[in-house]
Amino acid sequence: MNFRDFGKYNQFKEQFAGMSPEMKEQMMKMAKEQMKAKTREFVQKWLSTPILTAVALVLGAIVGVLTAFFGSGLLYLSNLRDAHPLYWIPALAIAGVLIAFAYKKFGKGTERGMDMVFAVAHGKEDKIPLRLIPMVMAGTWLTHLFGGSAGREGVAMQIGATLGHNISTKFHFENANRVLLVAGMAAGFAGLFQTPLAAIALALEVLLAGHLELAALLPAAVAAFAACKVSQMFGEGMAITMNGIFPDDITRLIWNDYGLDINIILRLAILGALFGIVGGGFAKVLSLAKSFFGKKFPNPIKRIAIGGIAISVLLLVFFQGRYAGLGTNLIDMIFSGSAANATNGIYAFDWFLKFALTILTIAVGFKGGEVTPLFAIGATFGTFVATMVGIPLPLAAALGYAAVFGAATNTLFAPMLIGAEVFGFDMLPAFFVVCVAAYTCNGGQSIYQQKKLRIR
Repeated sequence: MNFRDFGKYNQFKEQFAGMSPEMKEQMMKMAKEQMKAKTREFVQKWLSTPILTAVALVLGAIVGVLTAFFGSGLLYLSNLRDAHPLYWIPALAIAGVLIAFAYKKFGKGTERGMDMVFAVAHGKEDKIPLRLIPMVMAGTWLTHLFGGSAGREGVAMQIGATLGHNISTKFHFENANRVLLVAGMAAGFAGLFQTPLAAIALALEVLLAGHLELAALLPAAVAAFAACKVSQMFGEGMAITMNGIFPDDITRLIWNDYGLDINIILRLAILGALFGIVGGGFAKVLSLAKSFFGKKFPNPIKRIAIGGIAISVLLLVFFQGRYAGLGTNLIDMIFSGSAANATNGIYAFDWFLKFALTILTIAVGFKGGEVTPLFAIGATFGTFVATMVGIPLPLAAALGYAAVFGAATNTLFAPMLIGAEVFGFDMLPAFFVVCVAAYTCNGGQSIYQQKKLRIR
C-alpha cells in the first residue's frame, strides 16, 4: 500500500466513523450485495460449465436406464405383435381410445410431446411436467403393440428433456434450463440408438435452424456418452449397426486414381436432392395432416378411434402388418442379404406406403416418433431410385437411411454422423455429399417446431 492509498483509507475510516448507525448499516448492505454479485459472476463464468457437466453425467446415466427399459419393452411388444399380427392390429382403435382417454384424464397438456419440449426450450413456456414420461412411454408401447406405424426417438428425447428441465430448476445459472434440456435430448437419442455422436449433433442443431447450441456442447457430449454406455449395460438389441457390410469397391467408389470422381459426386448430389424432397415432403405433409384431422375431428377420442379403424384396415390389407411398427423389418430385408441384392423382398411402393401410414398414425394422435420410420422410408426409397441415378443399391439405401431423416428434421450434421456410426466412417464422404444436397433441397421443413434463424 502506498502513501496515497493509506491516506484514502484514513479518510474513509474517519467518514465511516462519523456516519449514523442507519447509514453504516446501509453501507454494509451495499458492500454485501456487491460481494454477492461478484461471487455470482465468478461462479457463472468459471464454475457453471463444470457443475452442469457433472450434473449432465448423472442425467445421462439416469436417462440411459430409462431408455434401456423403454426400448427393451418396445422390442418385446413389437415381437409379440409380429408373432400374431391378426390378434393385435384389428384392436388398434381400442388402444387409441385408451391412449386419448388416459391423456385427457391424467396427462392433460402433455399430449403435445415434443412441441412442449421445444416451447420450453424457446422460452414460450416454463414447465414440462414429470408425468409426461410415463404417459408417453405407455402410449408408445400401446401404439406399437397394436400395430401403429410410428417411431421411438420422440419418446427418448422427451424423457431426457423432461428430466433435464426439471433438474435444471435446482440450479440458478444462466441458461441452465436450456443446457440441461439439450443434454437430456442428446442422452435420450444416444441411449436408444447407440449413436452418441449423432445424438450430440442432433440436440445441438435441432432447436434453432442454422444454429448450433454450443454452450451445451460439453454437457451434451458427457450426457450422450453416459446414456449410451449405461443403456448398453441394461438394454439388448436396440442398436442398428451395419459396419463393414459394403465391399471395398463400394467404399472406394467416390475416389479414383486422380482423386475425387466428379461424375459420382454429381450422382450423389442428385440422389441427395431426391432424398431432400422426400424428407421435406414428409415433414410438410405431416404438418398439414395434423392440422386437417385436428379441424375435422376436434374431439381427440373420436379422431383417434376413426383413424385407428382406418389404419387397422390398411395395415391388414397391405400384407398383414408389413408396415406396422418401427419399419426395422424393411431395413433388415435390405441389409441382411447380400450387398448385390439389396432389393430382395423390397417392393417399389414400400417407401410410399410406410410414408403414408406413418403420417396417418401420428396425425390422428398415436404416440411414438418419426425417426425410425424415416430410416425405413429413406432406405426403401434409396433402393427404388438407385438404378435410375446409377448408384449401387446397398449404398443408395444406406444414404437414404440417413439423408431422409436429416431432411425431415432439417438437420445437417446429425444425419452425416448417424450414417457414419451405423454404416462405417469410411463412408463419411458419401454421406457428406448426399446430406448437404438433402439439407439444401428440403424446403426448410421439419417435423419439429424449430425456430428459424433470420439472416439480416
